[in-house]
Amino acid sequence: MEDSHVISVLVENKPGVLARVSGMFSGRGFNIHSLAVAPTLDPEYSRMTIVTQGKEQIIEQIIKQLRKLVNVVKVQDLTRGDYVDREMVLIRVRATGPKRSEVLNLTDIFRAKVVDVTHDTVTIEVSGTQSKIDAILELLAPVGILDLLRTGMVAIQRARKGS
Repeated sequence: MEDSHVISVLVENKPGVLARVSGMFSGRGFNIHSLAVAPTLDPEYSRMTIVTQGKEQIIEQIIKQLRKLVNVVKVQDLTRGDYVDREMVLIRVRATGPKRSEVLNLTDIFRAKVVDVTHDTVTIEVSGTQSKIDAILELLAPVGILDLLRTGMVAIQRARKGS
């Protein structure tokens, strides 16, 4: 059975590192479900959060291959421990007449934020777990989603007691 895995990769913040990591995935036929990259507190390093799917042996192979890459400092499969994750999505929906109040009510229920309004549309920003994002998308679908953009998941290992 293929499970989703959240892999955190600390890399040197240098040109070409993202290309090497994504090239490793494509060169071996692995799929990246989502990818988020940004510098850490130390600007010399960036953190990649990669969500991929595969059987346990495939995930182990991915981790081994990542560790072999130049400029990779640390690789963790966060799925094997306790972590916190979030994703952000921008959703533009058709919102005319009575549908507008329905959209605004859903925005409130999901603690989302309206970031743009036109005569015919509302653009909403939602952040949360993947299940929260999926739930609001399911409820907004009948109203008419015109466009959507997802950031991909970011995740951080939970602090251990005394850390």
